[in-house]
Amino acid sequence: MRKRDLILFFLITFFLTWGIVALYMLAPNMMVGLFGKLTGSHPLFFLAVWGPAISALIMVLFRHGFAGVRHFLSRMLLWRASLNWYAFIFILVPLVFYAASLFIDGAYNTLFPFESVQAYITALLLMGLKGPIEEIGWRGLALPLLQRRMSPFWSAIIIGVIWAIWHTPAFLLSVAVYSAWSFAPFFFGTVALSIIMTALFNSSRGSILLPALLHWQLINPLWPDVQPYDNWIMIIIAIAIVWINRDTMFSSKNSIKEVFPNEKDTISSMPCYSGSMR
Repeated sequence: MRKRDLILFFLITFFLTWGIVALYMLAPNMMVGLFGKLTGSHPLFFLAVWGPAISALIMVLFRHGFAGVRHFLSRMLLWRASLNWYAFIFILVPLVFYAASLFIDGAYNTLFPFESVQAYITALLLMGLKGPIEEIGWRGLALPLLQRRMSPFWSAIIIGVIWAIWHTPAFLLSVAVYSAWSFAPFFFGTVALSIIMTALFNSSRGSILLPALLHWQLINPLWPDVQPYDNWIMIIIAIAIVWINRDTMFSSKNSIKEVFPNEKDTISSMPCYSGSMR
C-alpha cells in the first residue's frame, strides 16, 4: 500500500457514508419511495456504517487482489496482548458507564433493560455488525499508513478528528442515538478513543480484532446512555494511557506501519503477560 492511498481511502469512506445520508436528506421522498424509510436496521444504514471497511477493502483489493484481502483480514486473527488490555475491554469499560451513570438521575431504571436474554443477545449481535466493522478501515488501513509519516500520538489525533467528523450526519438523523447528544463532548471523546485504540493496536502488533472488541463494548446495548460523562472519563483514561506509554506514543520505534501482518504475528501462541498497557 502507498501512503497516498490514504487520501483515496478517506474520500471513498466519506462518499459512501455521507452520500447515502445526503440522498435521504436532499431527496427524502424519492429515497423512501425507492428503498423505504431509513432505520437503524436498514441495509443502506449498514452500508453507510460500513463505509470505512468497504473503502479499505476496495483499496487493498485494487492494489493486491483477493489474496491481499485475505492476508489483510488475517489481522482479525491477532489476539495476543497484555492481560491489562483484556481487563480494560471487559472490566474497565463497563465500570466507566456505571460510574458515569452516577451523574445522571434515573440513568439506571433497571440493570437489565431487555425483555429476555434472547432479546439482549440479538441486540448485542446487531451492534456487533455495525460499529466494530469500522475498525477494518480506521485501524486496519488508515492507522498503519499514517504511522509511516508520524508518531502514534499524532496519527491517533488525526484519525480521531476525521472519525468524529465522519459521524456528523448521524447527529442529523432521528433514527440514530447521536441525534440526542451534544457534538462537542462526542468529538473530544472520539479523539480520546482514537488514542486508546492506537495504543491497543500497536500493543497487539496490529490486531483489528481487539480494537473491534473494544468498539463493540463501547456500544454494548446493556450500558445506559450516559452522554457526555462517559466521554469525559474516556478523555481522562486516554491521558493516562499516553503517559504510561509516552516512550512509544511519541516515537515510531514500536508502531505498526504495515497494512499486512507479519507471518509470525498470525501464528497463535501464548499471550504476553506484561505488567502495563504496552
